Amino acid sequence: MLLPQRFHAKVEVRWSDMDVFQHVNHARMVTLLEEARIPWLFEDGRPTASLREGCVLADLRVRYRGQLRHEDTPLDIAMWIEQVRAVDFTVGYEVRANGAAPDSAPAVIASTQIAAFDIQTQRLRRLSDVERAYLAEWMDK
Repeated sequence: MLLPQRFHAKVEVRWSDMDVFQHVNHARMVTLLEEARIPWLFEDGRPTASLREGCVLADLRVRYRGQLRHEDTPLDIAMWIEQVRAVDFTVGYEVRANGAAPDSAPAVIASTQIAAFDIQTQRLRRLSDVERAYLAEWMDK
């Protein structure tokens, strides 16, 4: 089976990410998702690195299908682009425990809508052609 193109990030679960029920806390999961997308979208050399200068999270959805615990570290967070529009794009996520098969059911399914933002004018800005082209490479064909 040919799986769609995904960017995979390995993200370490910290002891402080756990809650009293001994699984990753919801607020911490949102932070882990953020940590996963940084090397994919914001590091030097990426066509989308300019988004470091300004972008805002417009929407966040997280669905839990299973628990993740400290011993599941590092988490495998697969990401892709679900949609690209003039000023924003939506990132899809699947989170699996370390060592889980890529085609196994993810423990967490999430999405974030991210909008390009001009800090100086305090307004949304259009994505550049270069940003849009890079993001489009990660869409399911």
